[in-house]
Amino acid sequence: MQARSALFDLYGDHLRTRGGRAPVAALVKLLAPLGVAPPAVRTAVSRMVRQGWLEPLRLASGPGYSITPKAVRRLDEAAARIYRTGRVSWDGRFDLLVLATPTARRDRQRLAANLSFLGYGTLDEHTWVATRASEDVDVLLEEAGVRYERFTAAHAAGTPGAMGVVRRAWDLAEIGHAYERFVAEQRAQLAGVTVRSGDEEAYAARFRLVHAWRTFLFQDPQLPPALLPERWPGTAAASFFDRHATRLRPAADRYVEQCLDAGNRVPRQKGR
Repeated sequence: MQARSALFDLYGDHLRTRGGRAPVAALVKLLAPLGVAPPAVRTAVSRMVRQGWLEPLRLASGPGYSITPKAVRRLDEAAARIYRTGRVSWDGRFDLLVLATPTARRDRQRLAANLSFLGYGTLDEHTWVATRASEDVDVLLEEAGVRYERFTAAHAAGTPGAMGVVRRAWDLAEIGHAYERFVAEQRAQLAGVTVRSGDEEAYAARFRLVHAWRTFLFQDPQLPPALLPERWPGTAAASFFDRHATRLRPAADRYVEQCLDAGNRVPRQKGR
């Protein structure tokens, strides 16, 4: 598990609702059960500060980091999609982007990952499509320095034509298989985590569950039901995720609070 990705999960799933801030000591302690070493945590934090996701602050217990407004928007959107708090609807129209693709391979990869996260799929090298217009896509493209044109379009052939566009933009068969693999792998890993397990073990298991589920934010655009195949594997996978995320939440919360309390303690000075 990469430290930067784990920090996004930590702030999004646990710290966002607790003020969005934490001491460095607590960040290190909370990522230790996931096998993330302290130097990796500090390096990832510094990188996220440079990228505008975190900002340093001084807490009573020492140095800490808080999420920026930019990070709040990204984490709130991710949470809404992870826990599906919003209704997926569709008015029959696509949001189309025609881009002047960056020449550098690394810039193209970063742009593609960000557009995928926002729910866009690619029809060709320059054309991206989504079933819902993202409020952040203009800012994303402008910050990346990418020239683009944006259109709203409905397919003349109605839903059958729209389904054809969807199948060009996304490999739904592969996404479906990924959901099935997710359930199989997580079921095996979660089988041993019971009510008798310790809080740290439950926290780590739930963290890995959410971390694995979060990858679908970059794979699955969460299409409206009218454009999905019958017996879509994502539906069963979502039920599986909800069941176990809810089951492990109380123990995970206790462990997070324990680590935050320990990180917030001000060390006693000698002689007192």
